[in-house]
Amino acid sequence: MTVYFIGAGPGAADLLTLRADRLIRTCQVCLYAGSIVPEEVLSHCPDGAQIINTARMPLDEITKIIAQAHAEGKDIARLQSGDPAIYSALAEQARRLVELSIPYEIVPGVPSYAAAAAVLGHELTVPTVAQTVILTRVNGRASQMPDTENLATLGASKATMCIHLAAHDIDAVTAELTPHYGAHCPVAVVAFASRPEEVILRGTLMDIADKTRAAGITRTAVIIIGKALGAEGFPDSFLYSDERPRDAYGRTIPCAH
Repeated sequence: MTVYFIGAGPGAADLLTLRADRLIRTCQVCLYAGSIVPEEVLSHCPDGAQIINTARMPLDEITKIIAQAHAEGKDIARLQSGDPAIYSALAEQARRLVELSIPYEIVPGVPSYAAAAAVLGHELTVPTVAQTVILTRVNGRASQMPDTENLATLGASKATMCIHLAAHDIDAVTAELTPHYGAHCPVAVVAFASRPEEVILRGTLMDIADKTRAAGITRTAVIIIGKALGAEGFPDSFLYSDERPRDAYGRTIPCAH
């Protein structure tokens, strides 16, 4: 049988992909990581399914549960918040499944930074303003950052930056990035994006730390920094330009160089 690492999205059950929803409804075993996967998503599990909260389990114990279910011929839904491609601890789990010759598949989900951008009503890449998005985090007990991936180094690019798992360290974040982006650079902090308890804070590098502390936000949040959040007066994308050469199907005709 198969272990499905399912991106459960940022929280709202109607942001599950069709594939994720189908698999959750058919797997006999469902493993989820505590409060980061809401009850609304778990309600999609079939009647009689074994639903296990792994929030306080070490990985070896989780692996034993998966191996037992596999031996019993059961498919397993391993629910990951957001998208399994980032900050999901998927690599460690997959490594153990490979060692045990247990097959697995990865089902993409809506990542938290995309949900945060959606509720802000912003695109993170704007013509001539920002064409790069950096997804990163800060040092913590869960994972140490490589020396070359500190905020000061990444901030030198002035790209749109989405910082995960760092609301508790908002003062350090703003202090490290202000020299690169400037004190008046727009910033947003979005906690629990897409969930009923969603909180949206807007400000600048100069005042967002105070706003974040006042709102009591310390976890389950994304910090988004960059000029794209306040961009005005930029040109339309070439995609919509009258100067863009198109074929009969609307596809761009490559220009000869």
